[in-house]
Amino acid sequence: MDKFIVSARKYRPQNFSTVVGQSHITTTLKNAINNNQLAHAFLFCGPRGVGKTTCARILAKTINCENRTADGEACNTCNSCTSFDNGTSLNIHELDAASNNSVDDIRALVEQVRFAPQAGEYKVYIVDEVHMLSAAAFNAFLKTLEEPPPYAIFILATTEKHKILPTILSRCQIFDFKRITITDTIEHLHEICEKEDIEAEKAALHIIAQKSEGAMRDSLSILDKIVSFTDGHLTYANTLEHLNILDEDYYFKLLEYLQAQQLSDALLLLDSILQKGFETDTFIDGFTEFIRNLLVSKDSKVSVLLEVADDFKEKYLSWAQKTDTGWLLATLNLLSETNMGLKTARNKKLFTEMLLIKLSYLQQAIELLPNGEKKKLMDNAKPVAFKALPILKLKASLESPSPKPTSSNKEAQLIIEEPRQTIKKIITAEKSVPESSISNTQGSDVKIISLAKIRAQVALKNNISAQAAIPFNLENLNECWNKYKEKLKLDKKHLTFNMFHNSSINMLSEDCFEILIERENYRQFIEPEREGILDHFKETFFNNNISYKITLNPNAKVEEVSEEVVLTSSQKYQQMSAQNPFISLLREKLKLDVG
Repeated sequence: MDKFIVSARKYRPQNFSTVVGQSHITTTLKNAINNNQLAHAFLFCGPRGVGKTTCARILAKTINCENRTADGEACNTCNSCTSFDNGTSLNIHELDAASNNSVDDIRALVEQVRFAPQAGEYKVYIVDEVHMLSAAAFNAFLKTLEEPPPYAIFILATTEKHKILPTILSRCQIFDFKRITITDTIEHLHEICEKEDIEAEKAALHIIAQKSEGAMRDSLSILDKIVSFTDGHLTYANTLEHLNILDEDYYFKLLEYLQAQQLSDALLLLDSILQKGFETDTFIDGFTEFIRNLLVSKDSKVSVLLEVADDFKEKYLSWAQKTDTGWLLATLNLLSETNMGLKTARNKKLFTEMLLIKLSYLQQAIELLPNGEKKKLMDNAKPVAFKALPILKLKASLESPSPKPTSSNKEAQLIIEEPRQTIKKIITAEKSVPESSISNTQGSDVKIISLAKIRAQVALKNNISAQAAIPFNLENLNECWNKYKEKLKLDKKHLTFNMFHNSSINMLSEDCFEILIERENYRQFIEPEREGILDHFKETFFNNNISYKITLNPNAKVEEVSEEVVLTSSQKYQQMSAQNPFISLLREKLKLDVG
């Protein structure tokens, strides 16, 4: 029986043309080989499984190929290519810096560089995971990396470029590998399935490509697992089952329940998802991506960013048109808050159920009118009205009736006249003064409506009864004071009510009164109510100028200071129980003794 070789090794690219998704790098390397502009040191950096080590090996094989093609590819038939494929080439040295990261390992590598190649043109040194080298190893490598022999080429590969010393970076040509797109991954997986006679649905391959997150090696490993699980028949359902991924149909069904405010169905759906072994974090992350896809599907220009299977694209587009944009944005906000709070929540299921409750009634929260129409802010918009500027005129008046006045006996007088049309509009706006009563002659005077009349007209227009101001006298003050005390009583501010009840008020002027307190400690209870007192009195008397001050009542009885008497515990208890009978009841209930 032949030994099984994983797909990541079996279908590893052997030429630049077979490298998937890195055309910007393979083209540059082929042109450098053809134009004889090859650098002595390269740094390949990028995420895992995107082809860094593969491109390094292809480059090493191609530059030593004896019969390169016209487009700069290795022939794969010469002695150099054959020995490389068989792993017997002496011109290529690979060093795993993760396990050989000491300064002694680098010194041994530098010692090998001194020897010229026995066959071929170049000796290539591939150092993988170079960021794992120690600082001393980096320093020992600097001089050789800067001025190597003409036959030595170094290719460094890393997933964490930021950990490499700047002195190393400045000596290398840096190539940044990018993640492989979902489309390229699907095409490559489809080619492998055809070669291996594997039946695979395109939707299943799409799920594998999404799960691999741009790493081709991961996608091939996932493919091998699912092929073994399904015996070579990949479907969308068994791929979801094996990868433990929530089907998007769940999210479409949940969206339908939330839009229809069917909270019970939404909670039951969540429970069924959790019963299948999915974590709440997985559910929240998947639902967030689902809402993002709906928002992207709103605009046809942005729908190209929709990375889902073709079977679901039409469903996304149709649901995006039926779902309100405001609801989607508010849902994304709630999901983001839930995702942050979920990390510290003790009961994650309850926390997620609270999210579904909010989302079920979210539509009502964003609807501003009862009939479901959204309020348009521009419907009742009016332009800002500006008062017209007065007309300035200079009127020359002569002090003496001289037939030929001079500049010395002439006095200039500034006259300000309101624009006559503007005054007409102001006076006739409330239809209280007929326009005919305004004189059209230039010298006639115009009477402006009094403030009281304007208030009455505004009150009549808004169906408000124009109330006359209540007289500010002591009787009305006491009545207003008593109403405020009743308000305190209703608000259950009993201690503050007692302080107000034991105080009195007195009138000082037309818009000022004083509160007479019996003791100085009353002030700390009355002062916090200052804002409420002023609002109450201003609304009652229709006067915004009302003010007050707190004064100690000069007629208050001053308690005589008696000599200090030290009481025993039983005497204190007798006095306290005489003032409050509940103390005796409390002592009996708790079975306490008086010390």
